Amino acid sequence: MSPLRPCPPRRGIIQTMSTKEKLSQDLKEAMKARDELRKRVLRMAISAIKNAEIAKQGPLDEPEVLGLLQKEVKARHETIEGAQQAHRDDLINIARDEIRVLETYLPKPLSRDELEELVRQAIAAAGATSMSEMGKVMGILMPKIRGRADGKEANQIVRELLS
Repeated sequence: MSPLRPCPPRRGIIQTMSTKEKLSQDLKEAMKARDELRKRVLRMAISAIKNAEIAKQGPLDEPEVLGLLQKEVKARHETIEGAQQAHRDDLINIARDEIRVLETYLPKPLSRDELEELVRQAIAAAGATSMSEMGKVMGILMPKIRGRADGKEANQIVRELLS
């Protein structure tokens, strides 16, 4: 085969697309469909990923990309809170629409019970028995929940179980 032509995928091998690749592909589709909202949100997300990669001086792995998207969703929730105080319904609606687009790229959030079980596993893995070992537990827990649960909620559950 010519070096310029990609090899066809092998039979039996399932190729999964990373979230970053999916964002780029969906941006192209949004541009073709002239979907301004999706195009704007996807460009913002891709830009945030590129900025994080520059800061890290290397590519982000999948949990880091999901964490970054979760951070963008959280920023939109903060925008909604500020817009509610300023009585700006237009900004609230825009932020909600952006959240809906971003959430399509995030895995299903963990329920409280699922998160609590992961916290119990992290506590057991760290051998933690007191609040002074909370850092160890969080260090084990955060990579498992990144992009699927809020760090504040996880922190609260760790505190409850260690006290």
